[in-house]
Amino acid sequence: MSVVYVLAHFDDEYAALPLLLRDRRAGVRSWLLYVADYASPELAARRLGETRALLASLGLAPDQARHVGAGTGVLDGAVFEALPAALAAVKAALPDLGPIERFVVAAWEGGHADHDACAFMTVALRDSLDPAIPIDQFGLYHGRGLPGGLFRACAPIPENGPVERVTLSVGDWIAFAAAVRFFPSQAKTWLALWPSMFLTFALRGGFGFQTLARNRVDERPHTGTLLYERMFKTPYAAVRAGLDAFSGA
Repeated sequence: MSVVYVLAHFDDEYAALPLLLRDRRAGVRSWLLYVADYASPELAARRLGETRALLASLGLAPDQARHVGAGTGVLDGAVFEALPAALAAVKAALPDLGPIERFVVAAWEGGHADHDACAFMTVALRDSLDPAIPIDQFGLYHGRGLPGGLFRACAPIPENGPVERVTLSVGDWIAFAAAVRFFPSQAKTWLALWPSMFLTFALRGGFGFQTLARNRVDERPHTGTLLYERMFKTPYAAVRAGLDAFSGA
């Protein structure tokens, strides 16, 4: 059986490292499919190389990370505008992956429009295959209840339901913390996110994830202004319109 991670960007998987460990120890093969296209092939290759270095440290093979969005025009930052192409790219990769036990996505939390678009698309994909396949969601970052550019990283929001925990050893925590080194091209981003991540883990009882319910993606991630509205000036109304157009296609 396989677990399929449907992710927007290379390095999103860092926040799901405990789930990757869980899968490997359960003898389940993880596949990571990345849907966002990048400004240049060189940038895409560099970032894919960073992701594969992280996966190698966990004992995963290079081909378990696949850039299905390469050349599709599903632009980084605007995945919600090109969901039919993103879905086609993901579907084309599935026959090689074997029976699917579950999907994993970045949470529906209003942090980045690309993350929410992938969550929405994966619900549609799962429903077309087998509605009984569960979808796990892991937090990346959001601004729920915070002003301006403030955010919380890896902090599950209550709107997404009960939180499940993954037990990690001391060695696992050290490896998790140190694995940020695999993303030198994204050092500026992780310098901001990393402290918030591990503060969350310390204050909230470790790493948590949630099940993505079918109807959640029909709701606003949370009340108030979303982080991507404040930080990236992407209105939720525009994202919602893209999602609804995709689901009505």
